[in-house]
Amino acid sequence: MSVTRNVGILIFDDVEVMDFCGPFEVFSVADRTCSNNPFNVFTIGEKSGPILARNKLSVNPKYTINNCPEIDILIVPGGKGSRKIMNNNMILDWIKDIYCNLELLLTVCTGSLIIAKCNLLDNMRATTHHMSLELLKDIAPKTKIVEERYVDNGKIILSGGISAGIDMSLYVVGKLLGKEAILRITDVMEYGWK
Repeated sequence: MSVTRNVGILIFDDVEVMDFCGPFEVFSVADRTCSNNPFNVFTIGEKSGPILARNKLSVNPKYTINNCPEIDILIVPGGKGSRKIMNNNMILDWIKDIYCNLELLLTVCTGSLIIAKCNLLDNMRATTHHMSLELLKDIAPKTKIVEERYVDNGKIILSGGISAGIDMSLYVVGKLLGKEAILRITDVMEYGWK
């Protein structure tokens, strides 16, 4: 019997577009190309209404943090807006509240700063955009900060800057569905994954 996992992607003003669209595409293509519809992918905002992503791309979240379905995999992207969100207690409390019920928590780029502020990275390895490694060290002093494409801590998987979210998402799909799924996705996306 197969299970469809709910993949929720947090979005907010000034979120980096590829940070959330890259993983959105990977999990959506996986859902279309793999049997039994393994993923239900959706966006989540703090409130309803348009989000102005980086470079003023207007995006409407499908759900809010107050009405979204139960999430199996939460993706927290980054971008300039992460600096504001990492100090937003409503978002931080929401992440902490749902964390224990998540199968996986994934971050892209400076999304790591947000979950560091939730105190979820202590005694783990973490990465982020190369230009924010020092800031992550300051926020998460009990975390080993590394400059890698992505880092797997088990339940928490973090990726470096922007396009690394695509590679991390492919890696996660491979962990959950096997290497054949990655090959199908990368063929459809015409993406050169290593």
